[in-house]
Amino acid sequence: MQAIRETSEGHVVVEGGERSLTYTPRLVTLDDGTTIAHESQGGEMSSVWAADLGGDFFVEVAHLGDGPVGGELVMTVTYIGIDETLRYVALGDLWAAELPATVPASWPVAVDLALGLLDGDVRLIGTDATKDDVEDLHQRLLEALHG
Repeated sequence: MQAIRETSEGHVVVEGGERSLTYTPRLVTLDDGTTIAHESQGGEMSSVWAADLGGDFFVEVAHLGDGPVGGELVMTVTYIGIDETLRYVALGDLWAAELPATVPASWPVAVDLALGLLDGDVRLIGTDATKDDVEDLHQRLLEALHG
């Protein structure tokens, strides 16, 4: 069965026709045990990784810059069906409802790049935030850095 779902732990599972993966904010694990992580988190990925999961799902995972922890990954899932094409984006820990005491200078830059992924009819997964919420986060991050 091909599907995108969220687990009770907040992980995003994408099940394609031939392969599946589980996304967490800093680690993607494929069904064969292969893991994708940024170099800063002990992985081999420096910027982007992509895969066709078979059937109708294509996945891209990118490191857009460090957020509150470092090594955060953003995942874009494109579903291409007979009658429609849908895009989903998981922001992981680049999204935060509340800001920590210290905001790394790279975080608003990464969120700004992530906003570019949210054009058109895109569904955010892994959070209940909206594009407007992410735009507001970006402004709050800039304000925290620059006053």
